[in-house]
Amino acid sequence: MYRVDLRETHTEGDIVIVGCGGTGSFVAEGICRLLSNFRGDIPLHLIDMDRVETHNLRRQNFFAGDVGKFKSQALAERLARQYGRSIGYSVTPYDPEAWGDSGGGYRRTFRGIIIGCVDNTAARRTISEQTWEWGAWWLDAGNGRDSGQVLLGNTGNAEGLRGAFNKRRQTVSRLPLPSIQAPSLLAPAKEPVPRLDCAEAVEADEQSPTINQVMATLVVDFMYRLLTGKLTRMGVYIYMEARSLSMVPADPKIVGRMMGMPVSHLMKGAYATNVTHR
Repeated sequence: MYRVDLRETHTEGDIVIVGCGGTGSFVAEGICRLLSNFRGDIPLHLIDMDRVETHNLRRQNFFAGDVGKFKSQALAERLARQYGRSIGYSVTPYDPEAWGDSGGGYRRTFRGIIIGCVDNTAARRTISEQTWEWGAWWLDAGNGRDSGQVLLGNTGNAEGLRGAFNKRRQTVSRLPLPSIQAPSLLAPAKEPVPRLDCAEAVEADEQSPTINQVMATLVVDFMYRLLTGKLTRMGVYIYMEARSLSMVPADPKIVGRMMGMPVSHLMKGAYATNVTHR
């Protein structure tokens, strides 16, 4: 059982939630509750360019007084009052390079944790391309009608995973990005169709009315275990109809098969850099 170790990647405390809709709105409140158990004021930032609409009130974590406000703004203001903490927010699309040192943004050197609660390929691709270059962790939550997955990773290529597992300490410092664990996350739809938000999808019977709360709970549990050094998995899959929950452990054999690498290359100190490849 290998534990994910944030210290080995010099991860900063900043947490950024991208997407504040069906899953993200519940994740934001859950993270605030979780952080209230930790010492210090861990910086939290919310990003979403959409506004709250009336039909969102039934399925997302918003109230009548929030209608017309940006989702990230409404959540940040309410949760800041409720939990007595400062929360940053952005009403522009996710773009790390647009954030400077002022205002507590994640800067060019950001090495925190990005929680992706988005429902489109373009947003995931931006997160995938940007975050791993900085050494940030990406925790992605995605769901269908009554199923979903939560995946964690911070490295986008095989070379970056060399020596990621420390057998002596039973820790792992680098894992494949969610988009590598599940390549379909970045696969464009075969036929473009009008995108429904969570509330509209529920009305059209394309989404369970409870799947977003379930996904948010899984995300917050991931974060709790990650921040306390107890996380031993890199993925979890849920299928509510079958009452099935399966875990993917952070295991060098699984990562090796996924990346087409010998397990020895993944172990710290076990691989000589002068080996000739044929």
